[in-house]
Amino acid sequence: MTGSSGPRVGGIVLGSTDPKRLWEWYRTAFAPHAAPGDTQDPMLGLELGGTYVIFESRDDVGRKSVEPGRILVNFEVTDIHGMARRLTEQLNPRWVRPVEAADPHVLLGTVEDPDGNYVQLFEATDDSSTS
Repeated sequence: MTGSSGPRVGGIVLGSTDPKRLWEWYRTAFAPHAAPGDTQDPMLGLELGGTYVIFESRDDVGRKSVEPGRILVNFEVTDIHGMARRLTEQLNPRWVRPVEAADPHVLLGTVEDPDGNYVQLFEATDDSSTS
């Protein structure tokens, strides 16, 4: 919604029993050229497309998400097929939903991160081609 004066999402916090592992997975997946950073910092985070994704150590969550579809971290990409190949080659994630046309103008694919959270990729297209 353009011109909205409502709040802006400033970031997403992913609680984990192993935030460093999760941070490394997201950095490899979505910010491969980012500097490794100081992993001793108590707040691990990545700035992705203007939003911060923060990885926090929590003792009130389990090692794996019990309801992974409740909240999906969603990333818009420009080459979903290339991203899917790279993710598969570098991280070998479990594909919950392979890349497919969701409608004539959107391609979607969903993978699982190491904590069991669902991560959705989408690409807006000009046609329904899924080459």
